[in-house]
Amino acid sequence: MMMFGPLLERYEAVRNTTMALAEPLSDEDCCVQSMPDASPIKWHLAHTTWFFETFVLEPFEPSFKPFHPAFRVLFNSYYNTVGDKHPRPQRGLLTRPGMAEIEDYRSAVDARMEALLLIAAAAPVNPWPELARRVEIGLNHEEQHQELMLTDIKHLLWCNPLLPAYSPQPAAPASPGTALEWIPAPAGIVEIGHAGTSFCFDNELPRHRHYLEPFELASRLVDNGEYLAFIEAGGYENPEWWLSEGWDWVRTNGPAPHPLYWRRMDGTWYEYTLQGLQPLDRQNPALHLSYFEADAYARWAGARLPTEQEWECIVQNLETAGAEPWPMLQAFDTGWQWTSSSYAPYPGYRPADGALGEYNGKFMVNQYVLRGASYATPRNHSRPSYRNFFPSHARWQFTALRLARSR
Repeated sequence: MMMFGPLLERYEAVRNTTMALAEPLSDEDCCVQSMPDASPIKWHLAHTTWFFETFVLEPFEPSFKPFHPAFRVLFNSYYNTVGDKHPRPQRGLLTRPGMAEIEDYRSAVDARMEALLLIAAAAPVNPWPELARRVEIGLNHEEQHQELMLTDIKHLLWCNPLLPAYSPQPAAPASPGTALEWIPAPAGIVEIGHAGTSFCFDNELPRHRHYLEPFELASRLVDNGEYLAFIEAGGYENPEWWLSEGWDWVRTNGPAPHPLYWRRMDGTWYEYTLQGLQPLDRQNPALHLSYFEADAYARWAGARLPTEQEWECIVQNLETAGAEPWPMLQAFDTGWQWTSSSYAPYPGYRPADGALGEYNGKFMVNQYVLRGASYATPRNHSRPSYRNFFPSHARWQFTALRLARSR
């Protein structure tokens, strides 16, 4: 079990990082909700604080009193066993409380959390293993929201006709500029899922065996130039490449025939980034693709999407072999990679008891697994067993495409 002194240091670092992400924004920026799938930055700041107040302070702090009774409903996300929730599509209507009160809320909860952890750190024998477990979940939860803050900020500022830049940082994804190669894997039984005693989410467990047929995985992500070739070949105009539901999405509810943040002006392609509108770099990875778009491109390219087990198998094999140089580029530092695997429980999976059992398990329907990590993902979330998940139409996340093919 992690000692409480280092846990307090990590708590302070994570909380400070969250506030640093909000620093370039105005109070007006932080209040607006650009679409139902996104949340205002002010809500992210409050909800991550609500998590510690609700799941740590309330059960462990002597003489607990809420900072504000109404916050229990306003900043609950999806924890039905905790109580009522403010409707998600209406989070942008919460002009009150203002940013100053949210900052006061964070400061007050931080002070109470630090006092509680100092008491625990001074205890001669650790009496509260559950306290440490909940704090660690809360910190990983907040780090997930740090990435969501960047995705939501990007969508919000893109909706502004001025197309303002968020900040010179974080830096744009690296451009490998290398030819695509294929990494082979033989048929066989592999072990999938988190191994060891370090932190993981419940959906990464239990570790189990899975049989794979021989396959190959692309050495890098599909880049903008390759995806542009799909567009110019009429990829969005030919139902041959699309799943039925995907074609319906293109024809009836879909966007213009290009990735979410692309724009063509005077015959030149541009891409909106966190650094503002930039000329399209054809060597950079194609990002913000829906599952439908990723699957259609893969079919057009004579390949397919990998399964999540194939993706994890390749990464595990490379780590075991200590491959140098690392042949699988952009695994964790660029974009989340769609797989063809439906988000479902692993064999033997059991959600935790209580409200924290709602964290992952109840979302295991009508979504697809993404593997890897994006350049906005906190680095300690980059591990082979991590399972991200989104519905097939989602595009505002930093989602990318890595091809696979059977041998």
